[in-house]
Amino acid sequence: MRHEVYISREKPNLGHREAAGLIKKAVQMALDAEGIDIPCIISVLLTDDEGIHAVNREFRGVDSATDVLSFPMNELTPGDFDPELCERDLDSGAVLLGDMMISLERCAKQGEEFGHGFAREVQYLTVHSVLHLLGYDHVDEGAMKKQMRAREKTIMGDT
Repeated sequence: MRHEVYISREKPNLGHREAAGLIKKAVQMALDAEGIDIPCIISVLLTDDEGIHAVNREFRGVDSATDVLSFPMNELTPGDFDPELCERDLDSGAVLLGDMMISLERCAKQGEEFGHGFAREVQYLTVHSVLHLLGYDHVDEGAMKKQMRAREKTIMGDT
């Protein structure tokens, strides 16, 4: 099953040329782990802290940069994917899951800070965002956050 992942860069010279391949692999890992067996489309915008800060302020009212933002196209129940509830691409019939935005600048800093490097951090942030597109959330410290963290660990192969 090949899902379509469209990746663009907000600005030239953002660096991290390997990011696109890592992101596509992480999307596939997350959708496979969630048992998604119908083609899906996800768009990813790679940016820096300045770019994600502006979007975070505009759409969430948060006046700071963050690592990743997710914009789901559908209202889904975590762990219970139903393609019949989803928007579809008119040409291909693929499920439109939504968009994500990743700050490569923040990703590199966090990879260094957490000691696992850029590659693992960009894949983790991608998995995190895909789970948001599939209805998972972590707005509170309760069961939903625990459920999402458990899925992230499983998909990333953490024990």
